[in-house]
Amino acid sequence: MRFDFHTHTIFSDGELIPSELVRRARVLKHRVIAITDHADFSNYKELIEKTTIAKEELKKYWDDIIVIVGVELTHIPPKSIPKLAKKAKDFGAEIVVVHGETVVEPVEEKTNYYASISEDVDILAHPGFIDKETAKNLNENNIFVEITSRRGHNITNGYVVNIAREFELKTLINTDTHAPEDLINLDFAKKVGLGAGLTNKELEKTLLDYPKELLERTGVKL
Repeated sequence: MRFDFHTHTIFSDGELIPSELVRRARVLKHRVIAITDHADFSNYKELIEKTTIAKEELKKYWDDIIVIVGVELTHIPPKSIPKLAKKAKDFGAEIVVVHGETVVEPVEEKTNYYASISEDVDILAHPGFIDKETAKNLNENNIFVEITSRRGHNITNGYVVNIAREFELKTLINTDTHAPEDLINLDFAKKVGLGAGLTNKELEKTLLDYPKELLERTGVKL
């Protein structure tokens, strides 16, 4: 059973329309896929509306996969993150991802911190070098951290695993899919986790237990 909580479509900078993204995920035996296109104050409502339409139509025909409506707050002023995360949730987003401080993009400093203090943020994506204060906040606010298969962003996966272990953070293996070849199956997700330094027990929690916990938070039933 494969879960991926971070993907993109043509609604932002992805290559696929929702139907093709979901179809390809079905072929790879996904049970859940979240569509989390890049959002700021200018477009979050449009993204949520479009993804919701896609979800509602697709579930009439495909009952073997669950589509989650989400957004990824991307390169916005860090202090605005809690405000926009709440707005997105109030407007109908089932999950809110924040584009973390990856070392391969000029993400503004303190993005991780302001994501960590928001009650409406669910996942801190490709967070780079998480400091200890932020890690404590992530634990207190039950925010999941991402181990990513995406090239470049995955440079700091090992660091993320170590900080997650130290501060008992919950980890997810996501792809940050933009193109068809970015999606991965369960076997490859296991390799990503083991390569990042997860133990077999940690890997099981990351691939199954923590995704189920996130779904329970959203009210989605498998």
